Amino acid sequence: MPQAVKHVAPALRLIGWREHVRLPELGLGPLVAKVDTGALWCALHAEAVTIHGRKVRFSVRLGERLHECEARLHGAKNIRSSSGHSQNRLVVETELVVGQQSFTAEVTLADRTEMGVPMLLGRAAIRGRFMVHAGRTFLLDAKVKRRT
Repeated sequence: MPQAVKHVAPALRLIGWREHVRLPELGLGPLVAKVDTGALWCALHAEAVTIHGRKVRFSVRLGERLHECEARLHGAKNIRSSSGHSQNRLVVETELVVGQQSFTAEVTLADRTEMGVPMLLGRAAIRGRFMVHAGRTFLLDAKVKRRT
């Protein structure tokens, strides 16, 4: 009788439901991102979005400061919200830094004014990299004293 093969998952870094992230190619960060396993794609708050050939220009409001950004336009995605509304969003591909990990991610541009945090981290970015602790926040911040 053949022996069953056990699947061993790689060790994943534990993150909270909110974490600080950086987008160095856009000159942004650290900024607060909500980790949302119900969302497939990342979303970044963007205002005054304009397309210039293969580039997209937009502004990101972080507190009182307005940051001007430019990135290569990667395409567009039709995003359906949890309430069932569809929205066509522009997509940029950029470096995303979460804790000590740096990787390329597709980020949709959206008006997140009413959402409380400027960025959403979706499943496509965290899959295979992180495991989410739904009851904790900012687990990757070294300066935050952790309770056991």
